[in-house]
Amino acid sequence: MAANFTPQGCGPNVDSLYYNLCDISTVWGIVLEAFAVAGIVFSFVLFIALLANIPFTQNKNRKSSVALHAFFLVFTTGLLGLTFAFIVGKDFSTCASRRFLFGVLFGGCFACLLMQCVRLNILARRNSGPRAWALCLGALGLWLVEVVVNTEWLIITVVRQPVPPNATDEISKAMTSPCNIANEDFVMALIYVMTLILAVLVASLAIMAGKHKQWKMEGACILITSLFSVGIWVAWIVMYVYGNARTGGPTWDDPTLAIALVANAWVFIIIYTIPEICCLTSDDESQQSLGEETYPNRGVGYETILKEQQSSQNMFMENKAFSMDEPNHASKPVSPYSGYTGQLRSSVYQPTELALITKAVTNGNGLHRTSQW
Repeated sequence: MAANFTPQGCGPNVDSLYYNLCDISTVWGIVLEAFAVAGIVFSFVLFIALLANIPFTQNKNRKSSVALHAFFLVFTTGLLGLTFAFIVGKDFSTCASRRFLFGVLFGGCFACLLMQCVRLNILARRNSGPRAWALCLGALGLWLVEVVVNTEWLIITVVRQPVPPNATDEISKAMTSPCNIANEDFVMALIYVMTLILAVLVASLAIMAGKHKQWKMEGACILITSLFSVGIWVAWIVMYVYGNARTGGPTWDDPTLAIALVANAWVFIIIYTIPEICCLTSDDESQQSLGEETYPNRGVGYETILKEQQSSQNMFMENKAFSMDEPNHASKPVSPYSGYTGQLRSSVYQPTELALITKAVTNGNGLHRTSQW
């Protein structure tokens, strides 16, 4: 009877597995679906903006974190996409993807955040961070641990409780593995992810103790993100393990996990990703140093020339019209445009040979005329 009933808002050809996506009476499914789609679109736009900012990023310390930001956005988009697996009904594929991808995607996000904390801790103390390939290898190693843990856990539980061959209807399949699992077991499988969250929180606090303040703002974004993440995880774990059994029963399990996914993904986008992309091109230190090297701070005028000549006696102006007046040296004129020839006023007049001859001739003519008289 439930299979033959089509809820309001769904078409007659829609499978009962996807009723939560279109059922008007199931408000939580439609609302979470809208937030998940908006988050996926917004994450794609941020990814394009991240790639577009690479040519404009001048600081190599900021540029080394672009790869981690890209991987972080990919994992965040995966979290938003996984929300649909918790909105739709249960079958073997959806339950397996829930159990495996929940920890894997969150593990990837917090592994990237932890390596960002390592990078910022080094920058806050030395102002010189590690290379991009080292950060990516560290994040990959941390993420692969969660992949191995979830893979082994999924294989062990599926082999321990295989689907019986006579289980043909959906109800029988839903009651078998991997859907038939206790809430406590699901939470216990995420212990490694919780360890990563606490490690990110502690490492982000350590950034605040650095001496270079320009890197503390990025550390503050990670610190706030980790605090919100801790609050979200505490809330959904308490509700998933204790609250649902006392209030709504198993029907509240899927909405609880879906809300946790969407809420934490949007925290990643708003509090961490957007400020980090904005910080990529805000390179005040490199711009200031580049401006000082390209345009030195020099004044123009007579006072500046005085300062330069006092600091270095070997420097002089090519245009001698603006050269300095040095009264101790008579061979250096002050300016060719002034009436001053550069000679000292106390110097004795020394006539040339031509002047003596001319004076002698003049004196001789005068004596001859005197003798005639």
